[in-house]
Amino acid sequence: MRITRVVSAALLTLGLAAGPAAADSTPSASPSDGDAAPTSAGTSFRTATEIDQGRTATANASAGDYLYWSFPADTGQRPTVKATVKLPAEHAAQTWQIDVYDGLRRRQACQHGAQTRTAAAGTESVELACVLRTVRAWSEPWADDPLPGTYYLRLTAVGVRTADLGQPVAAEVRVESKDMGGAAAVDGRLAEPLIPGVAMERRQDENENGAGAEAEEESGASAVLSAIEPDDGWSSGWWSDRWVWTASGAVLAALAGIGGYALTRGPGRPRHVPPNV
Repeated sequence: MRITRVVSAALLTLGLAAGPAAADSTPSASPSDGDAAPTSAGTSFRTATEIDQGRTATANASAGDYLYWSFPADTGQRPTVKATVKLPAEHAAQTWQIDVYDGLRRRQACQHGAQTRTAAAGTESVELACVLRTVRAWSEPWADDPLPGTYYLRLTAVGVRTADLGQPVAAEVRVESKDMGGAAAVDGRLAEPLIPGVAMERRQDENENGAGAEAEEESGASAVLSAIEPDDGWSSGWWSDRWVWTASGAVLAALAGIGGYALTRGPGRPRHVPPNV
């Protein structure tokens, strides 16, 4: 009976530990359907259109344009960027490419996926994909590891015949992430996520009877931080499901020790010794 109780307690502890770990690995809910997806793209890093993960953004452009979007990526996520470009009915062979940059504008390598593709003449569309490395909570200053913060997606045609430049195209981009859990956790964290200034905000000059228009524009413009962030906020970097499995392993080890002691301690001394007859 004692061994049975020990085994039952161990199984119950393991089940309780697996519950939170499974919940942590579940992707976060996508924004509500009422939120309109962006229908335009920026033309530089500073004017990149902000998009949320799990939403499909669209943009109408011309062949040869540089299209920019930005999205947030948090610790433990492995983002996957997908892009579809719908081409005109008549066109020559075109080569399209997607590039991803982090908040410091360092180009991030793709683990796998068709980052560059060539559409043959007359092809209706071309699909691109890039699976990034897992975002780390902390990294060495000299490394180019992905860190939590803003990421930039750039879509452009790198090989277009001069006659096809300016032809209308339609682009669709979507970013999704897989939560890698405690397997990708590292010790340490950033003080702040990498969210650089991405836009210029005009603030009304409070000074009365100021100088000319140029001076007013110069004093009224200032760089502001990106407002985009994950739905649940930025992770602190110290918590992961490794803590759950570590605690459950310690409990199981303690129960195993108690069970082993119960099996090997012997019959013991009886509590009541009968009197001699």
